[in-house]
Amino acid sequence: MRLIELAMTSAITLSICGVGYAALNPGELKSRVQVVADQATCHTVNTAITGYLMNNGEAPTSIRQIESYVQGDISRYRIVGGVAAGPGCA
Repeated sequence: MRLIELAMTSAITLSICGVGYAALNPGELKSRVQVVADQATCHTVNTAITGYLMNNGEAPTSIRQIESYVQGDISRYRIVGGVAAGPGCA
């Protein structure tokens, strides 16, 4: 193999590896997954607020009032103006 062919093969291989790493960067993927999870949890909290309102005739004023409507930890959220506020809520 000629030196130029070896150099080109090496450059192409490194380029492919670099693109693969960028696409599968664990830190980047984790941050994207966290954003989606936060948005889903915010939506779940809003659904629980609606469920509480339908069952009790009044909107909840505290996250503690809707904890039984949600599985999992919603302690990072609060209720502001009748809707969820916290990570993932716009």
